[in-house]
Amino acid sequence: MTMMTNARNAAIAICLVTASTLVLAQAKPAAPKPAAPRAATGTKTAAPASTPTPGAGPVVVVETSKGTFEFETYPNESPRTVEHVLNLVKKNFYNGLRFHRVEPGFVIQVGDPNTRDFTKKDLWGTGGSGTPVGVTELSRKHLHVKGAVAMAHPGNAAKADAQFYVMLGARPSLDGKYVVFGKLIGGFDVPDKIRVGDVIKKMSVKP
Repeated sequence: MTMMTNARNAAIAICLVTASTLVLAQAKPAAPKPAAPRAATGTKTAAPASTPTPGAGPVVVVETSKGTFEFETYPNESPRTVEHVLNLVKKNFYNGLRFHRVEPGFVIQVGDPNTRDFTKKDLWGTGGSGTPVGVTELSRKHLHVKGAVAMAHPGNAAKADAQFYVMLGARPSLDGKYVVFGKLIGGFDVPDKIRVGDVIKKMSVKP
């Protein structure tokens, strides 16, 4: 009787342990499965069409070694600056120039013809077209938000020449100190990919 009782108790204990183990096993979440890669179809997904802000001016297309981005311009607030940059674009001034300043999360900057020559790397960031904008067109209507395009200058906004920068993040402390003359409307991911030495293959004004 004692042996039978012991055997019966042992069997019950085994069943309880087995049931407990099953419950625990079921309670553990299954590891997520990686999504299966989609089969290539041979066609590329079209980029979303860029839509300028109502009232904005000409759109500038910047083709770089890391991709293409576009920005609208603001001739109503900064007519001389926009005219100056567009004239440089039409003269192919920016073609072949390298980005000489890259600060992740902050800014990328380009516009120095010295960047065409690696032997002049110590001078990168010091050059321009030789003809400054000549006026100060500061405005707080267009701010230093992510995607803003503005003119660099050596301490006087009227002396801004050819170097411009694209904001990779908001920086309110710069508002009212530099002329924001445009903003990205397409290729938003491209500026974040830019590194020092990457080239502008071509800049053009969108028809």
